[in-house]
Amino acid sequence: MYITNKHMSRRTVLRGMGATVAMPFLEAMLPARAAWARGAAAADKKVRLVAIEMVHGTAGSTAFGIRKNLWAPEAAGRSFDLGPSVLGPLEPFREYVTIVSNTDVRNAEAFTAPEIGGDHFRSSAVFLTQTHPKQTQGSDLHAGVSLDQIFARKHGQDTPIPSMQLCIENVDQAGGCSYGYSCAYTDSISWASPSQPLPMIRDPRVVFDQLFGVGATPAERKDRRAEDRSILDWLGTSISRLKKDLGAADRARLSDYLEDVREIERRIQKVEAYNSTGEQRELPGAPIGVPDSFSEHVKLMFDLQALAFASDITRVFAFKLGRDASNRVYPDSGFKGAFHSSSHHQEKEDKILEFAKINKYHVSLIPYFLEKLKSTPDGDGNLLDNSLVLYGSPMGDSNIHNHKRVPLFLAGHAGGTIKGNLHVKAADGTPIANAMLTVAHKLGIEEVASFGDSTGELDLNT
Repeated sequence: MYITNKHMSRRTVLRGMGATVAMPFLEAMLPARAAWARGAAAADKKVRLVAIEMVHGTAGSTAFGIRKNLWAPEAAGRSFDLGPSVLGPLEPFREYVTIVSNTDVRNAEAFTAPEIGGDHFRSSAVFLTQTHPKQTQGSDLHAGVSLDQIFARKHGQDTPIPSMQLCIENVDQAGGCSYGYSCAYTDSISWASPSQPLPMIRDPRVVFDQLFGVGATPAERKDRRAEDRSILDWLGTSISRLKKDLGAADRARLSDYLEDVREIERRIQKVEAYNSTGEQRELPGAPIGVPDSFSEHVKLMFDLQALAFASDITRVFAFKLGRDASNRVYPDSGFKGAFHSSSHHQEKEDKILEFAKINKYHVSLIPYFLEKLKSTPDGDGNLLDNSLVLYGSPMGDSNIHNHKRVPLFLAGHAGGTIKGNLHVKAADGTPIANAMLTVAHKLGIEEVASFGDSTGELDLNT
């Protein structure tokens, strides 16, 4: 390869009429001689964070589920068996996976008599803040700053979008929910300040336009969709000009990336076209860009996150997969029972096993995202090497609305700070906030001395 001192800025974008597409990482973005001397890894290692919440806890938090290892493997350490667990689908990625079990979320519990019964309506606000929310149906909200936003404050300011908040279920209910709690507590897991929950985006079209339509007016975006044209059609000249200045490897990588952008756009257009036919929908109130299929919706959102990471548009996502008290049905799980009612299994073993099928189905969608990250080059490794995916729930045994032995696992090496292939079983009574404090430190946020009700760090590497 011919080396010069010239290099392309990491902030290079393709611009067209009402469209801006950021570039994936290319060799041309490395300061050639400097990179040759110190290695590509040091030149562009950026850690990304995805925090994913799934509501209603897990079948593995019940007494029966613990005996049967329905969530956590029997063995702690590195020689664990995922076979009996709902985490079985993660086996191909075990070298990247860190399972944390036997931790509690005390701040999601009721502190006063009026709060009893309101677990579903405060839990999501606790998940990433680990702070007990103020019981109110008014605007005087109070929780805490969420982990994703602490990370975004330090590491998200160098990107066009400091962070993004996505969801799958309907979260646009205004006013008060039940047991004296504002729906704002139920609708978001991301808090910029103790009084500011961040809105979450449900429609993949809106996400796509935010990521790849920077600068476009609503009228321009409407015209582009009406003409059934791709965003890439507006960038043809810019793409051709850029490719002339790239080497063969970079041209191939750019082509693959742009094809990924186009393929996601096609899928969104297909969903919108179907939802415009007047056919009866499974989700009649959902935005036109939202697929009726849960798995298709989740995968679209994962693909958008992977592209955003590849092009360094943002390094932070909060992703809410469910909404408390939702009775959505997941037939692809092999069980047709409604989610919320199935979570109230009366501690009956057969019903717990049915609920475990839903849990396993939800977890089974994560490897799709992990494979996307692993197959995307990033410096001298891949995006999964330089990312941390946090998946969990602030509830444990949903049948009794408790918050003990809650589910949590991490995936990714976080830039080399987390080894993976480990099951950490915490001592009884350990706050999950200890694990989150450790995550903050592994992500380079050393100035955070405590988090929520943390009592110290939790070793995530031995």
